Amino acid sequence: MRSRPLVGVTTQSLQAIDGIPEGLPTSVVMNQRYYHAAAAAGAAPVLIPLLDDLETLRAIYDAMDGILIPGGVDMDPATFGEPAHAELGRIDPARDRVEIQLVKWAVEDHKPVLGLCRGLQVINVALGGTLYQDLEAEYPNAIKHDYFPNFGFSRDHLAHDVAVAAGSRLRHALAGASVPVNSMHHQGIKSLARPLVASAVAPDGLIEAAELPNDSYVVGVQWHPEVFELSEPSSGELFRDFVAASRG
Repeated sequence: MRSRPLVGVTTQSLQAIDGIPEGLPTSVVMNQRYYHAAAAAGAAPVLIPLLDDLETLRAIYDAMDGILIPGGVDMDPATFGEPAHAELGRIDPARDRVEIQLVKWAVEDHKPVLGLCRGLQVINVALGGTLYQDLEAEYPNAIKHDYFPNFGFSRDHLAHDVAVAAGSRLRHALAGASVPVNSMHHQGIKSLARPLVASAVAPDGLIEAAELPNDSYVVGVQWHPEVFELSEPSSGELFRDFVAASRG
């Protein structure tokens, strides 16, 4: 038996990032905070490449005890059957394909999944939900959610509180009815996938977290707890809860 569960951390195409020079080899990247947070919680993190070969991807998936889906670029609206909005940002179709497939397999197999920011959106779309492509343009009375570092905000800027649903798995991990969160997104959940239940909402009513209401561990949050994992106990507890579920 492994002392640490293997947690697969998905990746992103280097070329999906703004400012990458042409001519560089096609590569995958991921912010190291995600896998450091998983490791600090007791997991052995493994980066998952973006493969079109489903047989190889399935072999990697089968070796994992849990799946962590980090933040990143926008989801392609084609994944939820909508044309692109004018405010849609950079997309990564290869990442969309891999992450949606991994979520579907994990839900079928009752394998734990934790989604962070984009990861919540991937879980929702994989299970049949839709997204606002730009909250400012499409969500009436939206508060500001896009506190991006390139706009001058630090990644640990606490943007607003979220109300956490009583009785939810998230409430158990965070141990609070209301918690302050950072916020670095301009997309969000429009229609919640039918299997999911909302487990946190922002002051403007936007769904900020969702989970499966059964024994399977599938949890997604719209903020970035990996930023606070070393300094804020409840953020660390969220990762520990996920790793414990992955350990089985």
